[in-house]
Amino acid sequence: MKPLVQTEKLGKYYPRGGGLFTRGTFTRAVDGVDLTVGTGETVGLVGESGSGKSTLGRLILRLVEPSFGRVTFDGHEITSLSARELQPLRRRMQIIFQDPYSSLNPRMTVRDILAEPLRIHKLTARGSEEEGRIVELLKRVGMRPEILDRYPHEFSGGQRQRIGIARSLAVQPDFIVCDEPVSALDVSIQAQIVNLLLDLQEELGVAYLFISHDLRVVEHISHRVVVLYAGHVVEEASAERLYRGAVHPYTRTLLAAVPGNEAARRALPVLADATSPARVAEEDGCPYFPRCPSGKVGTCDVTMPEMSAAADDTTHRFACHFPETR
Repeated sequence: MKPLVQTEKLGKYYPRGGGLFTRGTFTRAVDGVDLTVGTGETVGLVGESGSGKSTLGRLILRLVEPSFGRVTFDGHEITSLSARELQPLRRRMQIIFQDPYSSLNPRMTVRDILAEPLRIHKLTARGSEEEGRIVELLKRVGMRPEILDRYPHEFSGGQRQRIGIARSLAVQPDFIVCDEPVSALDVSIQAQIVNLLLDLQEELGVAYLFISHDLRVVEHISHRVVVLYAGHVVEEASAERLYRGAVHPYTRTLLAAVPGNEAARRALPVLADATSPARVAEEDGCPYFPRCPSGKVGTCDVTMPEMSAAADDTTHRFACHFPETR
């Protein structure tokens, strides 16, 4: 599979603390992430709140400027591009936001919402061509053209998310960051939106970075899954491999927390601490060490583990000094 999106040692540090006579520290929101999304592939990105998932998605799209590292899109290194140089590539990279209400302009009709990206990128002529494209977009996401003159507040959450998806598709992108696109929706509506995304991928060949904390949804939609903790990738593998044979203690803890996995939950030791995964730049060692039931003083607290590959599957990689045996 041809790589479409690649990050190399991508990172974002945010300043924190520091008074008049003290030097502030930095929070490592994303810390040296290597990630690849292939053409037409869905990569699930999981981790608890504060692990850096949304920040990583925005770094890839240059909605947030990185502190260091590189992003390559379809062979073009984009981290050094100016806003003007990046503009032609913007059309090919889109995002679907978590909250479908706040992401839609309440003063614009559906017609205007869908026409806006077409006009910005000059993809259609105004008039019948533009109208035809808008109607096509609505039908593609399962909505009728009769709603074109209605406003976002007149729709349910699931309908608003369909409009958001239609807006992202308007410019015919190759890659979409799906940032918790179903977490604000009812469970029954979640399934409809996930199935819609799967159908659109099969039809259009679009690639997704699917960000979520719901591991059941991620398992259903993803080809590969990347687990993020404190801005670091701690494990990645195919969805089938990860859900059947995770080896990193954090991944195993996440999977045990999925409803229905009571046996796995009982088999896990109790976490040492339940603090936020965010960490400051001065801290050394494995970021998961303070919470890890398997961590060892003298190793895990002083040395950052390197990414290693499983002996029987080199695509299954993990960063742990003492991985669980499969």
